[in-house]
Amino acid sequence: MINFPYSNLSFAKLITKVPKLKFIIQRHLLLILAVLFFLANSSCNSELALPIFPQPTPLPVTTAPEEHLPKAMVTFNVKLPSLITDDEIVTIDFLDEVTGMVFNIEQHEMGISDDLNYTISLPLTIGSIVKYRYSRAGFFTSNEYASEGRPIRYRLYHVEAPGVVSDTISGWSDAPYSGDTGRIIGRAVDTSTSDPLPNILITAGGIHSFTASDGSFVLEGLPPGTHNLVAYALDGTYRTFQQGATIAANLTTPVPLRISKAPLVNIVFTVKVPENTMPAVPIRIAGNLSQFGNSFGDLSGGVNSLAVRMPELSTLPDGRLRLALSLPAGAYIRYKYTLGDGFWNAEHDLEGNLRLRHFIVPETNEVIEDVIDTWSDQKAGAILFNLTVPSNTPNDDHISIQFNHYDWTEPIPMWRLGEHRWVFILYSPFDNLGSFGYRYCRNDQCNRADDVLTHGSDSFGRVIETKDELQTIEDVVENWLWLDPLPSPVAITTTEVRQRETSFMAGVEFQSYYHPSWAIHLDSAFEDVRSLGANWVVITPTWTVTQLSPPIFEPVPGRDPLWFDMVHLLTLPENYDLKVALHPTPNFPISVDEWWENATKDSDWWTKWFENYRRFIFNFALLAESQQAEALILGGDWILPALPDGRLPNHTSSNVLEDAESRWLDLISEIRVVFSGKIMWALSIERGLSNLPDFLEEVDEIYLLWSLPLAEEPGSSEADLHMRAAEILDGTVRNLQRNLGNPLIIAIEYPSAEGSSTACLPDPLSTTTITCLDIELLAAPHPDISSIRLDLEEQALIYNSLLVAINERDFVNGFISRGYYPPAVLKDKSASIHGKPAGSVLGYWFPRILGLTSD
Repeated sequence: MINFPYSNLSFAKLITKVPKLKFIIQRHLLLILAVLFFLANSSCNSELALPIFPQPTPLPVTTAPEEHLPKAMVTFNVKLPSLITDDEIVTIDFLDEVTGMVFNIEQHEMGISDDLNYTISLPLTIGSIVKYRYSRAGFFTSNEYASEGRPIRYRLYHVEAPGVVSDTISGWSDAPYSGDTGRIIGRAVDTSTSDPLPNILITAGGIHSFTASDGSFVLEGLPPGTHNLVAYALDGTYRTFQQGATIAANLTTPVPLRISKAPLVNIVFTVKVPENTMPAVPIRIAGNLSQFGNSFGDLSGGVNSLAVRMPELSTLPDGRLRLALSLPAGAYIRYKYTLGDGFWNAEHDLEGNLRLRHFIVPETNEVIEDVIDTWSDQKAGAILFNLTVPSNTPNDDHISIQFNHYDWTEPIPMWRLGEHRWVFILYSPFDNLGSFGYRYCRNDQCNRADDVLTHGSDSFGRVIETKDELQTIEDVVENWLWLDPLPSPVAITTTEVRQRETSFMAGVEFQSYYHPSWAIHLDSAFEDVRSLGANWVVITPTWTVTQLSPPIFEPVPGRDPLWFDMVHLLTLPENYDLKVALHPTPNFPISVDEWWENATKDSDWWTKWFENYRRFIFNFALLAESQQAEALILGGDWILPALPDGRLPNHTSSNVLEDAESRWLDLISEIRVVFSGKIMWALSIERGLSNLPDFLEEVDEIYLLWSLPLAEEPGSSEADLHMRAAEILDGTVRNLQRNLGNPLIIAIEYPSAEGSSTACLPDPLSTTTITCLDIELLAAPHPDISSIRLDLEEQALIYNSLLVAINERDFVNGFISRGYYPPAVLKDKSASIHGKPAGSVLGYWFPRILGLTSD
């Protein structure tokens, strides 16, 4: 729906006043016209019977770029960990990260050199970057695994000339590695400036690592031998670096890297679309670089790219489409045009095969002219999904559709048709699909902001069966999960608010769960935070703990924000007059308590733990400084075993190193060298206030994590809540502030659920709590909205009671609401206050505390 802010202007003057509006109106009118024609002709058997709009005179089109690229013969030699049976073969599998790594796999059977060695020679495009791995195929297929038991995602090879690649397989999915390993450490810097290079993908032996802010990288668990080491920039801005690295058992191989920056050239993509392409719908380019939507992560259903992150083409006067980009010279580009993502609704050739184009970015500016043959795979008729959504759908939400072929793939944006109306036409792929599931959600947040009828990861969704003819599906979303159709106000007791100094920290903390789809929703989130009157936002970037012994902290794409994700995120708060604090938090593969219990915790293990934690926290200290963040928050209750005289959750000794105190003091001193902002320490009021270490005297402020229940049972009065808050503040909190002498910030996390936050659902990829929900309620086909409303009211009353108590006490220097969920309003039982009555409570208090309003 188009909103007209210039209501006092005539329509004719309005178009001249707002030039972009003319395009928007034309686009919506064309889309409505096309859909109406589609509905009127839905019985036709053509690929898509749409009105034939005037087409431009046929233009000469250059031959597909890939046909001009020279090739070189490359020989792959691989050594197996053990003999295979006579009925098994070894294959080399080339992977397609544009379509999705579980789709479109190109397999080649390898020949036998001797019992353990296999070989194959293949012609490959010079300048290309091939992504591949090995498989053992027989009655079952086994993929190669790394020494520590993780599957090999892919190996990299840069084809520069005819060459030989020698690889060693550590183990298979059914035959883990046993033996000694070594590691590679190094630092990547710019050849010209010697500046450190963050976010470079480093691979060897199928092991992946990313360079940190200081350019450092670590590759653990490599079997002895020579491995091909590749340094690859996700956006292609640095030339791919490749060399051999020899690994010895139980030793470290240093590999310093100097990498050259690639110059940028202007590349213009122009494309002629099929005549029956619906006008005014977005057409995007999916590709292998981050600029083309590649997340470099393993996302839902085996896809790797996101439609919402792909660049969209614009329409030229002659009907062709155009996209201009600055791309690094020499970069290898694989790409396709799509009406969806890299898998759904992507272009095909006339035989119904997936189309995947490639070229090497030249050293000079160039125009690429392409022709799309068809969107269809010729296996079934197209399907039009015509959707009506509830009237309480937020105006700035966009609606996504998600498909389930054998698992849920990533959501795809639908096309807005009008007020509460959305459409999407699915053309492909239908090969072997038969019946499949689909569902709708808000802002790409399927499994969280779902249609109430199809919510949850276990839902197969609405079901449809493919047919030879066109189909039109008329759907209605009656209610969205966790979006109350009947919001009710919450009455709170107000009091005279004492204005504080501008140094008072009033804001929200984003939850640590992350998904690459968040990027396009961050502006709206920051705007909402600022509308509360906040002056701070706390960002909680993560690295994942991928190994237990030795303990490894590293970014995992798709689960943790990468460097360029963080840079983009940290440029936005300034637009909303928000100061930024970073609170780095690790993602654990199992519960934190269980992880600590399982750890070796001997002297060597603890030495490596401090080494890797330092790399983790320094990455974000340097990032915070480079992006002018105001504060860095260390600590948290997860870190208690690493403190001096550390204790495990079961209260036994953690065997932390005797010099832990001095290590923490040195770390804080080193951080101050590279970071000029405030250093804060997060303490848990429930678990972290006994045996406080002396080094806390060296931090600037205490960030007190508070989720203590204020009510012993649901339904407590506001007076009772206020009295309990006052007791805690005057007792535990006041004593802490006196003992440490540091300014103290209250950072609360209260789920909008009855009692404590014990009923929490973790993200499927992590044990980090995502949303605290009532399990039985979530499992019900129609959640009880009335019980949600009562819980939302209790959360708001707790917030207000705490703020009333803090208002009466000078020793509290800030109030932060933790667990904010940025991409969508969810009136669920999580701690997030986004769109909830508790957010309105903050909207009352924050402007008055900071003197932004005098009423």
